[in-house]
Amino acid sequence: MEIWPIISLTIFFVFFICLVLWVIKADQGYINKMKQLPVEDEGKGLSTLKNEKS
Repeated sequence: MEIWPIISLTIFFVFFICLVLWVIKADQGYINKMKQLPVEDEGKGLSTLKNEKS
């Protein structure tokens, strides 16, 4: 019997369980802050990049 499929499945489940636990225990303030990043100051990042190149 091959052991590699069992090892890979175990690694996948350990990673998935750790990820689920991290999401459950994550600070809601941090989640809300990250959720707002794409929509706040949409043009701010572009102007900063232009200023750095100049």
